[in-house]
Amino acid sequence: MKKILLLFFVLNAIQLNAQNIKTVFNKAYKKFAEDSSFKHATISLLVINNETGETITSVNTALGLAPASCQKVITAATSFELLGHDYRYKTTLGYTGKIENGILNGDIIITGSGDPTLGSWRYNETTEDAIISEFKNAISRLRIHEITGHVFADENAWNTETIPGGWIWEDIGNYYGAGATALNWRENQYDLFLKSGNKIGDTVTLVNTKPDFVEGLHCKIMATSAEKGSGDNSYIYLPLYSNYSYVRGTIPVDENHFSISGSMPQPATQLAITLEATLKNLSIEDVAKNYPETFIKNNSVNIFYTHQSPELDSIVYWFLQKSINLYGEALIKTLAYNFTKNASTDSGVNIIKSFWNKKGIESSAINIIDGSGLSPANRVTTEALVNVMQYAKKQNWFPSFYNALPLINGIKMKPGSISDVVSYTGYIKSKNGVDYTFSFIINNYAGDKNEVRKKMWKLLDVLK
Repeated sequence: MKKILLLFFVLNAIQLNAQNIKTVFNKAYKKFAEDSSFKHATISLLVINNETGETITSVNTALGLAPASCQKVITAATSFELLGHDYRYKTTLGYTGKIENGILNGDIIITGSGDPTLGSWRYNETTEDAIISEFKNAISRLRIHEITGHVFADENAWNTETIPGGWIWEDIGNYYGAGATALNWRENQYDLFLKSGNKIGDTVTLVNTKPDFVEGLHCKIMATSAEKGSGDNSYIYLPLYSNYSYVRGTIPVDENHFSISGSMPQPATQLAITLEATLKNLSIEDVAKNYPETFIKNNSVNIFYTHQSPELDSIVYWFLQKSINLYGEALIKTLAYNFTKNASTDSGVNIIKSFWNKKGIESSAINIIDGSGLSPANRVTTEALVNVMQYAKKQNWFPSFYNALPLINGIKMKPGSISDVVSYTGYIKSKNGVDYTFSFIINNYAGDKNEVRKKMWKLLDVLK
C-alpha cells in the first residue's frame, strides 16, 4: 500500500511540474513576444515533451518560414537514413595512353563523385598536402616518373549546375556561398589576405592569397578601412559578364594580414594543376599558363587508385558543427545521383520531400530549394523540424546525429542565421530529467542579431 501511495505522489508531482512548466514557459513567451524587436517579426515556436508527447507551447507551427541553417538537420537526417552512417565518397585516379619505361604517354584523370572533404583541413588525412602526397604516391607505385600529357579533372558524373537557384549575389562570391560539383577541392575555398590603412576611409590592398595561385581568380579590392574593432564587413561580389570579382565593404584600420575567404572559381581545375605541378616539379602558375582550356572525356581510362572519404557520420559532424553550406549542397546532390543518376539540386529536393512525406510530413511543410538553408526563399515549418528531430531520436544513427549538434548555451541545438532570420532547433534536458524537442524561428526581427539570440536563449533557459 505504501508503494502505491508513493507512486501516486511521484506521478502527481510529475504532472504538477509539467503543468507548472507549461504555465511558466508560456508566461515567459508572452513577455518575450512583446519585445519591441519583434513588433514586425513572425515568430514560430514549438516545444514538445518527449516523454509524454505533450505540447508545452505552439506558436505559428504550421507557418512556413525561412529556417536558415536549421534546415541542415533535415538534409543530415535524410542522408543518414538513405545513404547510411558509414557511407563514403570515392575519388578515382586513372590514366590514358601507355606507360613505357616509366613514362606515361598520356594523361592522369581524377574522377570525382562529389566528396566535399577532398583537400579539407578538418581531417588530417584530407588536407591539401595529404591528398596530393597520397595521389603522387599512388602514381609512383605504377613506376611512372614522367607524364607527357596533363592531369585532368573529370566532373562529368554530375551535371553542370554549381549553385542552387535562389542564392543571392551577396553570398555566392564568398566562402559560404561555394557551390558543389562532382570534384570539390579545399572546400572550394580560397583566402585573401588584406592590408588596411591607418585612417578611416583609407584604401585596402591585397597582400597575398592562399593558395598562392588561384586558377581563374581576378580580384579588385574596393574595400576601405573602418574603425578599429569593427570586424569583417567585407563581401566578395561576382558580377555577370565580368572576369573580375570585387571586394567591397570595410575591414578595421591597422590590419596587416586580415583574412577573408571566397568561393574558388575553378576548384576541380585547381586540384588538377596542383597535382600536375607536383608531378612535373613546376609552379602551379607555370602549369596554369600552358593548361588546356577544355577537357574532353576519354572512355578508355585505366583506373588504378581509389581514394575514400571519411565516413558520413564524420562528414555530418562538421556539416552541423560548423554549418558548412558546401557539405549540404554536396549531400543533396549525392542523394539525387544515388537514387536518380541525375545529380541536380532539384532532384535531391524531391527525394527529401518524398522521404519525409512518407513519414507523415507534408511536402509543403518542407518547401526547400537547397540543401543548406542559405537561400532566403526556403520555407520550413517548426512542426516539420520537430517531427524530423523526433524521428531521428528513434534511429540507430541518432548518437552520431546528436553528437554533431553544436552545444550552445548548454543546449544541443543547430543554429541558423541569414539576413533578418535567427533560428534554433534541438533538444533540451531539464534539471529534473525531462527531455524536450523544440524548434524556434524568427523572421524579420529588428535590432542587433546577437541581442536577439540572447533573448531566445533566455526564453529557452526556462525549460532547463
